[in-house]
Amino acid sequence: MKRGAIADDFTGATDLAGNWQVRGLRTSVLLGVPEAGDAQDLDDVDAVVIALKSRSIPASEAVDQTVASAQFLLDTGCEQLYEKYASTFDSTAAGNIGPVADALLELTGADRAVVVPAFPDNGRTVYQGHLFVGSQPLDESPMCDHPLNPMRDSSVVRLLGAQTRHTVGHVPLQVVRRGAEAIRLELDRCATNGGRLVVVDAVDNEDLVTIALATAQDRLVTGGSGLALGAPSSGRPAPQVSVIPGERVVLSGSASEATRRQVTLAKEHLAHQRIDLHRLREDSSAEVCRLVAWVREQWVAHPQAPVLVYSVGDQDDLQLGRTLGGPVSAEVEQAMARLALELSEAGATQFMVAGGETSGAALEALGVRRLDVGQQISPGVSWLTGRTAAGRQHNFVLKSGNFGPEDLFVCGWDLLT
Repeated sequence: MKRGAIADDFTGATDLAGNWQVRGLRTSVLLGVPEAGDAQDLDDVDAVVIALKSRSIPASEAVDQTVASAQFLLDTGCEQLYEKYASTFDSTAAGNIGPVADALLELTGADRAVVVPAFPDNGRTVYQGHLFVGSQPLDESPMCDHPLNPMRDSSVVRLLGAQTRHTVGHVPLQVVRRGAEAIRLELDRCATNGGRLVVVDAVDNEDLVTIALATAQDRLVTGGSGLALGAPSSGRPAPQVSVIPGERVVLSGSASEATRRQVTLAKEHLAHQRIDLHRLREDSSAEVCRLVAWVREQWVAHPQAPVLVYSVGDQDDLQLGRTLGGPVSAEVEQAMARLALELSEAGATQFMVAGGETSGAALEALGVRRLDVGQQISPGVSWLTGRTAAGRQHNFVLKSGNFGPEDLFVCGWDLLT
């Protein structure tokens, strides 16, 4: 195994894995901090991504989990570590991106590491050290009001500088466009001046290829999943996963604008039911039972047709969640986790799950420890296979809230053949 990464959430892990997969790399995702025995099943893969739920936990816990995972990858022969975080650089002044990067610098002994959140295929670009979401600076995008990690500055240099004990350098686009050797020289200059973490501009995929070439021998890189697109192709066809026969379910726990559009379109085509937040708060078990019974009725009436269970579909739903306040997000995650488990036991084998926290909760409830990556539906969104703790094989899509085409929940099944 030559390539290894640690991602700070489950959807981000499958996002990165999918980008390696399209380069022809046989890629697996391990969920949670690996155990020693997990290395025995990795002989047939080219790359491994370890998926943690460390984006919004205390920085010290994120560091401990990441270092343990990184040591596992180094022990299994990984020659380069990849710290994967959101392409919107989701973090606060307290971390967690900076503290984790600092710890990985020390673990690997690397002189410096690039910081490359850009993922142009999904509209994330970095220019003059500032992160853009589409045409909007990060701090003017919907991310400025993120409930966990509100992003109020578009300067990646400043954002990271508040989190790390190292000086943060910057390689501008004009240097990137001069080629890999120019990038290496500038990275070395930054390191000589104390800049061990270096933000690198990138506005298209060719920039990512150039940066990947410049850092091919580095012990540590950090970024969103876009940098993985610069990996050399294996020359083999992209791996595929086979369909696991059974019923189909969409569980959407994301409140992002992109997911709300996907839910709105899906409601025109799929049987659908919203989690009733009032009922959930009054009696969560009863609400989950109601939803499970409804799903099973739909399966009887329309076998093999996907059904949709969602928490937020429009602005009214979003406002209701804000009005209820308190732990409503956690309550929804717990409900989605119970739904995943009970629907799996009832015959569902093909799941689309929207939202990073929802995806993590669902797969933890199912006891899935490893995912193998297959056909990519769109940038950052791929079909996967995994085995539950009960021994059942399932197909999964784990979708970050902001990713995927508008018709994902309706047409994404077409690639599962």
